Amino acid sequence: MPRHSLPDGSGSAGTRGARPTSGRRPRRGQGSRRRTVVLATAFVVALGAGTAVAARTGVLPFTDGCEDSVGLRIAASPDIAPALRSLAAHAREEKTTSDGRCLDVRVSERTGAEVADSLRRGSVGASADYDVWLPDSRVWVDRVTSSGRAPRLETLGDVAGSPLALAVVPSAAGKMGWPDKRYSWSSIAGAATGEGDLRVGSADPARSATGLLALTRMHSAAVEKGGGKSETQAAAAAKQLAERTAPGDSQVLATLPRDDSGAELGNPQRNQALIVSEQAAYAHNKAAGDAPGLRLFYPKEDATALDYPLTLVDSDKLSTEKSRAALRFQTLLGDDTGLRTLARHGFRKPGGKADARLARAAGARSPQPWKATPGDPPSTRNVRATLGMWTITVQSARFLLVVDASASMAQPVPGRPGQSRMDVTKASLIQGLSQFTPQDEVGLWEFATRLDGGKDHRELVPLGRLGDRVEGGGTQRDELTSAFGRMEPIPGGATGLYDTALAAYKKVRSSYASGKFNAVVLLTDGSNEDPGSISRDELALGLKEQSEGKPPLPLITVAVGPDADEKAAEEIAEATGGSSHQVDDPSQIHEVILKAIMEAGSRG
Repeated sequence: MPRHSLPDGSGSAGTRGARPTSGRRPRRGQGSRRRTVVLATAFVVALGAGTAVAARTGVLPFTDGCEDSVGLRIAASPDIAPALRSLAAHAREEKTTSDGRCLDVRVSERTGAEVADSLRRGSVGASADYDVWLPDSRVWVDRVTSSGRAPRLETLGDVAGSPLALAVVPSAAGKMGWPDKRYSWSSIAGAATGEGDLRVGSADPARSATGLLALTRMHSAAVEKGGGKSETQAAAAAKQLAERTAPGDSQVLATLPRDDSGAELGNPQRNQALIVSEQAAYAHNKAAGDAPGLRLFYPKEDATALDYPLTLVDSDKLSTEKSRAALRFQTLLGDDTGLRTLARHGFRKPGGKADARLARAAGARSPQPWKATPGDPPSTRNVRATLGMWTITVQSARFLLVVDASASMAQPVPGRPGQSRMDVTKASLIQGLSQFTPQDEVGLWEFATRLDGGKDHRELVPLGRLGDRVEGGGTQRDELTSAFGRMEPIPGGATGLYDTALAAYKKVRSSYASGKFNAVVLLTDGSNEDPGSISRDELALGLKEQSEGKPPLPLITVAVGPDADEKAAEEIAEATGGSSHQVDDPSQIHEVILKAIMEAGSRG
């Protein structure tokens, strides 16, 4: 049997996570699902033709007893973990087997963001405590696979679904016209950002697939509606939404009123509505007690759902026994018992087919479009763009700006009479500074040989919040603006690139601030000209040592002008998971920096 052929007791139920592909872009893992369909069909035929052979080879689905077992460890999204544990317990009670060995599934609760961050840092192997990952959305799988350090992931198929909706407490829902009035994503965005004085909460899009997918839909709606000012409007909306954002899905549910008393419902610290999944609303309503139940408004277009992809981790190194045990458990999730178990916990079948009893318990009523099957999810590109927008507008940025001050920066800029590269660079940096908020942290270094004794770099302004007051009475922003204005090319100074890049990276790493977007932004117009510096290979090795197993800290390089060493800039950036950019005109620098930070933010 091939390594991933279906183990004993498997049937077509295991393929129910596959979605129709006609007219759609193939999704990641779709090839695995097609293969599962073919293998499952072939296996059913084989069972019909040769039950006696199956009995002799010990691959019948159940046995009277088990001499040994095959263990499977699953890191699952907290919302679906209880359902998996219930099904795993049922499998042990029934002595369900995989290739004649009892299936022993152990489930731990891990958020998608938590596992994705760990895998993107390359933290997998003998120390990992899971073989299979079941996040609530493919956005986390996509996030991992975009990292060059991540292990190989293989998605076997979706095991459940849950559409997103606006969940509202009864008093506010009545004022909004529930259930008769239907809302688009654009109108939900309006409600979520202050229109109508509705207090709407959401989970942090940087840590929650629900928050990220909803924000992506609202962002797209704002872009379609807003014309030329769409990005500015979307960023403003994100800032407003962020004021009522909780770290995760469970935390945002805790912001609802604890009962239906006037004091609780009128408490400005309590949200009247949340952007959540149908399953989250179902679980809340089932356990509400004295708390008011939720009423659901489903978007009338572009419905979006969590899709729960069952994913093998480090699949190239996963043993055959565990791979096949994962396939066996997938079939259990897709059979009648598995689907009933998932439904009891508030989940739809894979693909999002509606269940009237479940939806009604969650707060659905007609004519709300609760029966609508979710369409294609937002593209990976749109999701990443939205995450980058969220990062730069909401999550405070913290970066050290490192600027080349070598003699070559005195070269004139074509088409700009009387202006040197340094002149245009300074003007662009001052302009770019206005795009960052008072909460953002920015510091400034300059670098060149013959600059500061034996060092090729010099600190001009230490890292600090732009809105903070500094010595002299001004703000950090004022201090940076003044420092930009004073920068001049160093006569006879060459480009001390490599030593500076490593020193700057170590500096920011040593003071890394959790909860912020940390980065180093390095501008250079030349190549390394310091004969006494470390080599490029030594630099790359040093940067990788500072990066491995640690939170993301991209080094973003900007190569300015025709003499810049683009190859070196690319290698420096790649060693940290950063990005490299080239500009011919230094006046473009501020635009490139903002774009680069947003792109880096989209990768988390």
